[in-house]
Amino acid sequence: MEFPSYLVYAAAWFAAIALLLKGFHLRRNKLNPPPGPKAWPIIGNLNLIGALPHRSLHHLSQKYGPLMQLKFGSHRVVVASSVDMAKEFLKTHDVSFSGRPKTAAGKITTYNYSDITWSQYGPYWRQARKMCLVELFSVRRVESYEYIRIEETRLLSKALYESKGVAVNLKNHLADVSLNVISRIVLGRRYLDGDENSIVTPNEFKEMLEELFLLNGVLNIGDSIPWLGFLDLQGYVKRMKVLAKKFDRFLEHVLDEHLSNKEVAGKDFVAKDMVDVLLQFADDPSNDVKLTRTSVKAFTQDLMAAGTESSAVTIEWAISELLKTPEIFAKATEELDRVIGRERWVEEKDIHSLPYIEAIVKETMRMHPVAPLLVPRRTREDVNINGYTIQSETNAFVNVWAIGRDPTLWEEPEQFRPERFVGKTMDVKGHDFELLPFGAGRRMCPGYSLAIKIIQSSLANLLHGFVWKLPAGADLNMEEVWGLSTPRKIPLVAVPEPRLPSHLYNDKC
Repeated sequence: MEFPSYLVYAAAWFAAIALLLKGFHLRRNKLNPPPGPKAWPIIGNLNLIGALPHRSLHHLSQKYGPLMQLKFGSHRVVVASSVDMAKEFLKTHDVSFSGRPKTAAGKITTYNYSDITWSQYGPYWRQARKMCLVELFSVRRVESYEYIRIEETRLLSKALYESKGVAVNLKNHLADVSLNVISRIVLGRRYLDGDENSIVTPNEFKEMLEELFLLNGVLNIGDSIPWLGFLDLQGYVKRMKVLAKKFDRFLEHVLDEHLSNKEVAGKDFVAKDMVDVLLQFADDPSNDVKLTRTSVKAFTQDLMAAGTESSAVTIEWAISELLKTPEIFAKATEELDRVIGRERWVEEKDIHSLPYIEAIVKETMRMHPVAPLLVPRRTREDVNINGYTIQSETNAFVNVWAIGRDPTLWEEPEQFRPERFVGKTMDVKGHDFELLPFGAGRRMCPGYSLAIKIIQSSLANLLHGFVWKLPAGADLNMEEVWGLSTPRKIPLVAVPEPRLPSHLYNDKC
């Protein structure tokens, strides 16, 4: 008996599906995924993640261990919550964990993953990393911008002196000085002066950067459950598109200005800022990968955002913790008076003679890392860690906030105690996995050397130049808000009282 051809095809089709399903189940049975909570259909474990994901994941790790696997919608997620697991992700298997998740924010706000942060591991990213290490953040170039950092710190001190005895929003002042430093280094001029050549107002500029950090850190439902992405249930994608248009308009203006200046200078052109360096690098015929105008815009945006946020957030948290602990404040000012005296400001070369100030910065980064889960990575292949298989295309987080709260590493981890770092060689350069504010490995923040200089010198001078107090009757709220960074939920308002001779606040430098 001869069967109809369509039945033969149908039987072959079902047989193929059966073989595929059998192969899938066999592979699944061979895998031994890390422990973790049982996932719900569709949403996975998103129901277990609260408004502060790093805290939610820390709580879950207490039950499931320092290496656990969850599902965010349809995506596998692994979380490292200990020093040993952080080393596995960022050192032992660094290359395997060097991918990046593809998110709506990365696609929309960073020119289709064209920046340094979100670009995929490969020739393009390696070209960008080489540019950062050799050109943008070399020791020589970072030191060449010291005069800018000094001038802006002096202007901050003058502004606070003029507000003496009056409560100020410290975050606003810190954001201004950070943004002025970074915009002068990256763009070649201050963009907060609001002159006639500015294409955005100072407030718009700051709001754009804050929105960029927020939208690149949110848990967007469309990223976790792709088939719901078109609904934009939280409204984030709409905001991303609006922000992308604003940034592109601004960055087009910046590049046009720089290219015009370069054309006028001709053969006498000398790079004065990082955008100039980027444009020169893009024109270099020896590059392995051609950098386009879009690449330069993406890199410029990345440099502005990362450089501004990390320093302002860290310094605000440091002052907040010191206001809670007056005895630590007193130790810091005693060291400053003893080493620096009261007749001059702190210079960058003084920092290594101020171990207690350095310890305060490290302790702040332990308790309040700017990016508590670092920037997420994505596995490029299957990885075996401690007998557990982590499959390729799994999103990976390192919970540095949880590592900073590990009682096996830190005595009284909830207490702000800078003394724990005094006399220790532990640093923030990615070698000591107990303290990873800038990450480690290939995808460590390339601008950490510039950020740490801004943070240390700015904080030292704020403590040297002023006594800080809370307004009468005010409470010190220490809540945080989630994004790619984790700033205070309520900006710190404090009263500065000058403690140095008045003429120092008016000296330019």
